Amino acid sequence: MPPVVPPFLIGLITAPLIKRVVKPLVRGIIKTSVGLTLEVRRAAIEAGEEIQDLTAEVAAEKLASSARTRRVKADGEVTAQGATAG
Repeated sequence: MPPVVPPFLIGLITAPLIKRVVKPLVRGIIKTSVGLTLEVRRAAIEAGEEIQDLTAEVAAEKLASSARTRRVKADGEVTAQGATAG
């Protein structure tokens, strides 16, 4: 008959071994998670900057187009539709 080992003795023996294995594993998981979070944040910031740049470009084009249309109407030469004004 094999000797019976109490479960708490197995725990006392395996706890340090598990600690040596689990701690670096958890540390690696956390390190990877933080790295991924920073990369996602950086990508989101870059995307936001791109959207702001596009918005500024479109607004500038719209204002320039509007100014040209007003200038042409004020001169009385051509309206925005291309017909001659009066």
